[in-house]
Amino acid sequence: MTAIIDFLNTIFWGYVLIYGLLAVGVFFTIRLGFLQFLHFGEMVRAIRGARQSDSSGISPFQALCTSLASRVGTGNLAGVAVALYLGGAGAIFWMWLVALVGMATAYAESSLAQLYKVRDGEGQYRGGPAFYISKGLKAPWAGGVFSVALIISFGLVFNAVQANSIADAMEGAFGFSKLWVGIAIAVLAGLVIFGGLRSIARFAELVVPLMAGLYVLMALIVVVLNITEVPGVLMTIVRSAFGLEEAAGGVAGSVTAAMLNGIKRGLFSNEAGMGSAPNVAATATPAPHHPSSQGLVQAMGVFIDTLVVCTATAIMILLSGVLEPGSGVTGTQLTQQAMETHIGAGGTYFIAIAILFFAFTSIVANYSYAENALIYLGAGNKLGLTLLRVAALGMVVWGAYEAVTTVFNAADASMGLMATINLIAIVLLSGTVVKLTKDYMAQIKQGVVPTFKAADYPELKAKINNNIWR
Repeated sequence: MTAIIDFLNTIFWGYVLIYGLLAVGVFFTIRLGFLQFLHFGEMVRAIRGARQSDSSGISPFQALCTSLASRVGTGNLAGVAVALYLGGAGAIFWMWLVALVGMATAYAESSLAQLYKVRDGEGQYRGGPAFYISKGLKAPWAGGVFSVALIISFGLVFNAVQANSIADAMEGAFGFSKLWVGIAIAVLAGLVIFGGLRSIARFAELVVPLMAGLYVLMALIVVVLNITEVPGVLMTIVRSAFGLEEAAGGVAGSVTAAMLNGIKRGLFSNEAGMGSAPNVAATATPAPHHPSSQGLVQAMGVFIDTLVVCTATAIMILLSGVLEPGSGVTGTQLTQQAMETHIGAGGTYFIAIAILFFAFTSIVANYSYAENALIYLGAGNKLGLTLLRVAALGMVVWGAYEAVTTVFNAADASMGLMATINLIAIVLLSGTVVKLTKDYMAQIKQGVVPTFKAADYPELKAKINNNIWR
C-alpha cells in the first residue's frame, strides 16, 4: 500500500500537477485576456461590494474569508520557510509568479461553481467542482470520485495535519501536552462546525481578517525597522530567481531548485486549481448577480494568500539573516528563529499563536468543503453530517499527537486525484468561462451593473438552475 501511494504521489506531484496547475494557469491567463492584470481594479470593487447575502446564501465576503481560512494555513509560515531553505530567495519570485497565473485559474473554477450551483434540502446554495463536472460535462461518476477524494483529504486527514502543527507549536512554546491540545482544538472546532455553514462563515468573517491583518502588520513593522535593507532583499529575490545571485540571503541555490520549490509551495498554499475553494464560492449570494463576480472575489483570495501573507513571512526571514544552507533549521523552527531576531524571545510565542489561528481556521474551512461534497453524494442528511463532523473532530484529536506518514501521504494522493479531475474539467468548460467573462466585462463597459441573463445562454438551459438564475 505504501509503495502504491508513493508511486501515485510521484506521478501526481512530480509530473501531472506541478506542470499541470501552472499550464492551466497560463492557459486561462491568455484565454481570458490577462484578466487578473487588466481588471485587478474590478476584483477590488467586487470585494468592496461583497457584504450582502440572502436566505439561500452567505455573503461573498464571508465566502472569501472562508476560502482564505483554508488557504492561509501553516503553509504560509512553515511552507515559505521550506521553500527558502531548499530553493533560496529566488523561490519567492516563482511563488509570486504561480500566484499571479493562479488567479486566473481561481477565477475560472469559482465562476463555474457559481453558475452550476443548486439548492440543498434546506434551501442553502451548494456547488463546486462535483456539481459542474456532473452538470456541465454530464459525468456524475467523476463528480462522485472527486467528492470522495475531497472528503478524505480536506475533511479528514488534512485536519489531522493542521492539528499536529498546532500541537507541536503549543508544546514547543508553552510545554502543553499534545493530547490535551488536540482535545481542546476539537471542542472549539466542534462549537463552530456543528452550527453548519453559516456558523463557519460568520466565524471566518470575524477571525480571518483579524489574524491575517495582525500578521501582516507585524511584517510591516519589521520592514519599517529594516527599511534600508528592504530594497536589497527584493533585488536578491529577483536576481536569485534567474541565477544572477550566488548567495540569496545566505543560501546558494540553482535556478531549477528555486523554480521547483517556489512553484510547489506556491501551489500548495494558494490552492488555485485544486477544486477546494469553489465549494464555498458556490454558496455565496453573488453581488452583482452574475457568476463572474464571485470568480473575481476568489481570484483576489489567491493574491492575498501568496502576494501578501506568504511575502510577509519571506521578507521577515530574509531580513533576519538566520537562513543558513545545510543547517537543518527549516519550516516552523526557521520562521520562529527569524521572529526572535526581530522582536526577541516573544518571537517564538508570536509564531506559535499565529500557527494556532492559521491552522485552526483551516480546520474549520476544510470541514465546510467536505460537507459540500457529502451533500453532492446524497448523504447530506442529519445522520450523514453528524458522522462526518464526529469523524473530522476525531481526526483532529488523533492528529495532534500521532503523525503517521503513510496516512498523510495518502491524503496527498487523494488531493492529487481531485485536483487532476478538476483541472481537466475546467479546461473542458473553458468556453463557458470565456463567454461569462466577456458578458460581465461588456456590461461593465456599458456602465451598467452586470446581471446574468439565462436567456443569453441557451446551451445551458438544461444544465443550470433557472430558479436561481432568473
